[in-house]
Amino acid sequence: MMDYIEMKIPAKPEYVGVMRLTLSGIASRMGYTYEEIEDLKIALSEAVTNAVQHAYGKDEGGEVIVGFGIYDDKLEIAVADSGKSFDFIQTKNELGPYTESSTVEQLTEGGLGLFLIETLMDEVRVLNHSGVTVFMAKYLGGERENHDTAIANHETN
Repeated sequence: MMDYIEMKIPAKPEYVGVMRLTLSGIASRMGYTYEEIEDLKIALSEAVTNAVQHAYGKDEGGEVIVGFGIYDDKLEIAVADSGKSFDFIQTKNELGPYTESSTVEQLTEGGLGLFLIETLMDEVRVLNHSGVTVFMAKYLGGERENHDTAIANHETN
């Protein structure tokens, strides 16, 4: 059994905070710790900011859809845009390898968002078709067993 909440916002930076506040309320109600809520907010901010900055042209406008799947044991978040797609695997490879022990100074420009999302969330998938959709999940009540096995799944139609 799952509850689902979906919000559609203009692809503008001033709405990132609205999504953070919404997520904070949902995660708090579910019983996540303060630290887990902060991790969730950072990952969501990175995904929404990437959509706002990269999906649409300067004067193109556009929307970002954020969905929250609320389960008993986890929270799933989807951030979708219908703008310009990118190749997640190629982008990750171009940024070079990073590990949990990498420092911020070792990251290539533009690599911080991907690094943060994969580090802070238990599952991450990116789909490219008619835009980009980032799926993230965080389990309630514990860390994933193997922190180095984030799912980075690239699918195209």
